[in-house]
Parts: sequence; C-alpha cells; structure tokens
Amino acid sequence: MKAAPLVVIRPEPGNAATCAAARDLGLEIYGEPLFEIVATRWEPPPAEQFDAVLIGSANALRHGGDALASYAAIPAYVVGETTAQVARDAGFAVAVAGSGGLQDLTGHLADDGRKRVLRLTGAEHVALSAAAGTTIVTVVNYEVRTLPVPRACARLLTKGAVVMLHSAAAARHFAAECRRANISPAAIALACLGPRIASAAGVGWASVASAERPDDATLLVLAARMCQTTHFGDTDDKN
Repeated sequence: MKAAPLVVIRPEPGNAATCAAARDLGLEIYGEPLFEIVATRWEPPPAEQFDAVLIGSANALRHGGDALASYAAIPAYVVGETTAQVARDAGFAVAVAGSGGLQDLTGHLADDGRKRVLRLTGAEHVALSAAAGTTIVTVVNYEVRTLPVPRACARLLTKGAVVMLHSAAAARHFAAECRRANISPAAIALACLGPRIASAAGVGWASVASAERPDDATLLVLAARMCQTTHFGDTDDKN
C-alpha cells in the first residue's frame, strides 16, 4: 500500500519546522498554513504586580512587542521545550518547561509559591483552573486568523491524506473548510496533538488518533505511522 501524503496546516513558523522534520523522515509532505498569527493591541499590566509569567504558546512571545521586556526578569512557566527556547531567546528566565499541557503548569506554580501570575495568550485560549492561593491574570496579545483551503490542497485531500492538527481551533476550522469545499472526511485521517483536539474535529473521518504526549515530535511520529497504515474509505477526486 502506497503511503499517504501528510498535510500540515499550522501557521508559520511552525509549519515550516514541522515540514522540515517530516522530510527528514522521508514523508511526502505538503505545508498549507490555514492560519496566520497577528499581534493585537494590549495594555501591559505593571510587572511588579506578578511573581510569574505563564506562556502557553511561542506566539505570545513572537507578537508581544517591546512591552515583553518588562517581564523578562520574572520567572517564566512555559508549555514545551520549543516555547521555552523562544522565551530564553527573548530574554526570559524559564523556571519550568512543561510537558503535559498548560493546566499541569498550575500545579508547578502553586508548588513554587507563585501567587500572582500573568498569563500571556491568544484571543482563543483554554480556560485554566488556578490552584488554591494562586491568581492568574489573563492578557491577550495576539490572535489567530483563519484562511481557506486552497483548491490545489482540496484536490489533494480528496484523494486520501493524513492531516496534523495542533489545536482545537485548527480542528474546528479544518472541519468547517472540508464541509465548505465538499471534501469527504472519509478521505482524511487526523493526527491530533491531544484528545481535546480530536473531539473538536467531530466525526466521519477515516481515522482519528491522538499523540501520547502533547509535543510536535511525538505527533509527527504518530502521523508518519498513520501515513503508512491508514485505509481510506471511498474518495471523490472530482473536486
């Protein structure tokens, strides 16, 4: 059975990084960003009000502007080593680089006695439950804008492909675009960064699987396996 192509829809610069790693694995890869990240106007609260910064995406650092410098001396708690490296490059002192999702970091904050936390995030973000004694102030400094599936990509998808999904927002937008472009979900297998993302994608796909850990390398290994093993249902390549 011929391996299915892999389609990466995440925004840049992550899209190019994932595609490069996929090529190293010998995969047939197509990078089609269906999102763009743009900075929003934000009012930076005084840094002295906080004893930790919580960052769930490198986008909060890439698009935060000059105001970020005022928080560089505050211990940063970040999701994943990739985001941690972006934080270090921006001058932040990374206290913890998590590996199990943003909610898990709230436990680290409580254990370290961080009572007043600034969360920098995007316009669409996951709600967090703060541990007892910890207050999280959420500030939005970027937003994600959606893009349509190009016609060439739509034709590729109708013939059978594996698609990587890195967020619940990506899952919902991709599903909506498939409906709009009349792309059968039976022609697509979804490799998802986590179960919440898989749930957001809905039903009807050829197969749906979630990575064992929420990081891009683990997700890519899953996607590569799915490219080799997924059996697609009836496809319609008339589009």
